[in-house]
Amino acid sequence: MDLEAVRTFVAVAEAGQFQEAAVTLGITQQAVSKRIAALERELEVLLFTRTPRGARPTIDGQAFLPHARELLRVADRADASVRKGRRPLRVDVHSRRIAPAVLLQEFYRAHPEVELDVITLTADVHGAIAAVEAGTIDATFHAVPMPTPASIRAAHVIDEPHELLVGPRHPLAGAREITPRGLAGLRIWMPGMAAGTEWAAYYEELSAAFGLTIDVLGPVFGYEALLAEIADSADLGTLKGASSRYLWPDSYGLRLIPVRNPSPVYPMSILWRAGNSHPALRKLREFLETRKPLRAAGIWTPAWSGARPGL
Repeated sequence: MDLEAVRTFVAVAEAGQFQEAAVTLGITQQAVSKRIAALERELEVLLFTRTPRGARPTIDGQAFLPHARELLRVADRADASVRKGRRPLRVDVHSRRIAPAVLLQEFYRAHPEVELDVITLTADVHGAIAAVEAGTIDATFHAVPMPTPASIRAAHVIDEPHELLVGPRHPLAGAREITPRGLAGLRIWMPGMAAGTEWAAYYEELSAAFGLTIDVLGPVFGYEALLAEIADSADLGTLKGASSRYLWPDSYGLRLIPVRNPSPVYPMSILWRAGNSHPALRKLREFLETRKPLRAAGIWTPAWSGARPGL
């Protein structure tokens, strides 16, 4: 398949007009039309409906679009694989709201000369490690409850304390802090937590240690819907990392209550592939070494989170 034709198809789908796609690609509108026509002949389908206002993908075009984008991503990765040191450092933070994203932003502020590509893979630690092994990403942040492959290096860099998040009508809304055992009997809602993931392993051990019940039932409508439900409830609560960046309207009146005595902490490591020579990776690892958490008394961690090797 002609990748330039595929690239042209994506450009037209995103621009909505052949002329705008031509400007974006730096070619003539006639060349755009020829590439699209050739791709349609090859696929034996009509990819666009032409209208006076532009071009709209047909049903076949809509079906082809995500695959076309993936083809281009694969091509870009193949190109980058032979251009060592030229592409940005690709780091997976899983979510831009959690502690690794905050730490990575601090790194960028300290090293603005480093080109970063911040990735948010939806995979658990197993999927993220596979992406690191394949070279899709340079590093990822995850809890690591199992041995890593021989090709993967891991170093403990984050201990994330917990906070209980409740609405204004919750019985604990006025509490200044709570112990883990004080959470027993409460409805701690964390919908969508899939079995077999590292976060499920963490909360299973936390629950067993302090007699907690984590409610994982219900569809996942996003964190905004979760916060709205908690704000409107007199018994729902959830646990969040102290560094996680969640925003909500003042009208919600949500309360954050530190969990202490002991303070449960979620342990996270940076993982990278042995032999990765990207020049910015060493800078990132050196930066993280200066901020490596010092474990003190008064915290709780799962049994599998023992001290990990240095960076």
